[in-house]
Amino acid sequence: MTEADAVFRRFPEFIREYIFAHSWESLRAVQIAAAKTLFFSDHHLLLTSGTASGKTEAAFFPILTDLVENPMPGVGALYIAPLKSLINDQFARLEEVLRESGVPVTHWHGDVGASHKQRFLRDPAGILQITPESLEAMLIRRPNDLVRIFCHLRYIVIDEVHTLTGSDRGNQIICQISRLSRLIGKEPRRVGLSATVGDSALAAAWLAGESKTPVDCPRFDEQKIHWRLGLEHFFIANADAEQSEGNRVLTPEKSPVDAGYSYMYDCVRDKKALLFSNSREETEFVTATLRQIAKMRGEPDIFLIHHGNLSAALREDAEEKMRQNEHRFVTCATVTMELGVDIGRLDRVVQNGAPHAVTSFLQRLGRSGRRGQVPEMMMVFREEDALPNTPLPKLIAWELLRAVAIVQLYLEDRFIEPPRQKRLPFSLLFHQTLSILASSGAMSAADLAARVLSMPPFLAVTKEDYRTLILSMLQADFLQMTEEKELLVGLAGEKLLDSFRFFAVFSDSEDYTVRAGERDKGSAEEIGTITTPPPVGERFALAGRVWEVEELDVRRKLVYAHAVEGKMEVSWPGDYGEVHTRILEKMREILISDTEYPYLKPNAARRLSLCRHLAANTGVGKKMLISLGGTTYALFPFLGTRGFRTLRRFLTAHARELGVSGLEFEGCDYMTFHLEKGREVFLSALAEIAAGGIEPERLVAPSELPIFDKYDPFIPGELLRRAYAVDRLAPREAMARIEELLRQG
Repeated sequence: MTEADAVFRRFPEFIREYIFAHSWESLRAVQIAAAKTLFFSDHHLLLTSGTASGKTEAAFFPILTDLVENPMPGVGALYIAPLKSLINDQFARLEEVLRESGVPVTHWHGDVGASHKQRFLRDPAGILQITPESLEAMLIRRPNDLVRIFCHLRYIVIDEVHTLTGSDRGNQIICQISRLSRLIGKEPRRVGLSATVGDSALAAAWLAGESKTPVDCPRFDEQKIHWRLGLEHFFIANADAEQSEGNRVLTPEKSPVDAGYSYMYDCVRDKKALLFSNSREETEFVTATLRQIAKMRGEPDIFLIHHGNLSAALREDAEEKMRQNEHRFVTCATVTMELGVDIGRLDRVVQNGAPHAVTSFLQRLGRSGRRGQVPEMMMVFREEDALPNTPLPKLIAWELLRAVAIVQLYLEDRFIEPPRQKRLPFSLLFHQTLSILASSGAMSAADLAARVLSMPPFLAVTKEDYRTLILSMLQADFLQMTEEKELLVGLAGEKLLDSFRFFAVFSDSEDYTVRAGERDKGSAEEIGTITTPPPVGERFALAGRVWEVEELDVRRKLVYAHAVEGKMEVSWPGDYGEVHTRILEKMREILISDTEYPYLKPNAARRLSLCRHLAANTGVGKKMLISLGGTTYALFPFLGTRGFRTLRRFLTAHARELGVSGLEFEGCDYMTFHLEKGREVFLSALAEIAAGGIEPERLVAPSELPIFDKYDPFIPGELLRRAYAVDRLAPREAMARIEELLRQG
């Protein structure tokens, strides 16, 4: 009997009938591997396989089998997902088999009605799908119900693991599992699902947490990659799609928009597609531009938009329209559409510019090619044409280089960024301290420390650091101490806990809600949110359209507006993500090689050739320190975000001894500065200083308050500076580049 036969026979009749009804000729390798672990061992499971490879079925067929064959009261399986939309539709394609199983499935998140939740609380059973925020609310507000609900919990399934490992939100889930296991007195099996994991050992360790149970990470034979991939480049001030030499002037009679946007429009015309950008600003602008082109050409506006600042109704409308295969809509989106929300088969994915990570590239590419089709992506790059006095570093197409590096790293090495590890998550520590006290009541400082610091995300936090945090929370009235020397939530802490915003550990800005429609009749529709509202009569962009402000309700943070014609730029605060050093190193390799890449379209191939010619003539890629004339130099360290940040801070900290002034940088591609004492003095001083190594904590000024995470404003400065040095700097990477620079002389 083969493994597939053994697994198939282990399934109950309703699952076998489901498999027959859907004409599956055989079980996939991922389904066999998952069943072997869940049926024939007591191990945890980390299941990593490509998008649309059947991971959900692979995990839940064995889980459903167990729940049906061994029925018990309460919730049997807890499914945790980072997005409400994932929860809303993840089981849609399993609806038939779930109905036949008789196992109830309950959604629980902020958009689910109270009556639906009350029915579940009266009779908890089956599978509970929940967000980390709603689970946190349950832990705080319903501590007395938890044992009744979860006393027979057998499985905890965490979806989209790659977005969670190393983040505060992911570590919040690990804390929640630890607390839940302690309450019910047993350890449910953990199942992690992801399409892209760079280091399975690190991800498995994260998934296991404090559990001593092994984590199985089945590997599958690597299939030959079949992609339809194209990269094309355009200069912004050129309407000619051919980008011929000598034609650098906008030709209004040809097109009122640049060739890059016109090319994107043609890439998605008459196709069901997703068009990704790296920020909400870019997503808004490209949506408005594509709608403008459609109007100019007299063609229908089939463009939708999807990002985190839009109302839930608008996002869900885009998702629902994309599921309708009889219509060809195009959704312009950010990372919110990168995850596994099921929108059916896509004809193509378009990427506006380069993604920041291999993980992101694979997730976005994987949104197409479902239902047995070949994944298809077009990346389009738009770049300002250089002026005669443009400095050397700006003459290189860094974004195009990054895209080629990302593609080649995966094609050649199957490289995917390893999970980031956060060793000192003080913001989460503050949050979990309040959460545990709110749910447990008064505790001694020793008992609180023992409970909190034993949770996996806080193992690197010392008792001394935690004492510093507790003292600061007492001083700020987030905590108070009773006469019995026990700790309770203080008045300031209760104020935080009273808001639903407390349940989320990621930052949320105090945005203004935008409504449009007849507000007097109560029909004003919510459009989304903006950070800073303009005055009445002024205009702003949102949802791919322009709006004029009619009224501001500052107290309730409401903006009433109506739509007008036009297009505007918009900005939101935010971090666009880190770039791994392997990507920068690959960029250098590409820049100094002569390898041709078949997926580069003519303009992109020509642009890469120009970059290589420039590098060969100037030494970029082979030399790190290059004179730009006079005392001005450029440094090309080819380091990722953390290594580059460390090197930059090291040079700034020793600027006087090195003779460095006016240091400027753009991303992590290069930095420029003046060497007031000359190159030789700089290198000599650098060698002497670097001999003592790099001490990360000395690179953070005593007056600095590095605030990044949600509760950082409440953390003592000394702890913030230590966390910054440990979690956001990479001294080894920076030191390796300094040594290389010194060898070059």
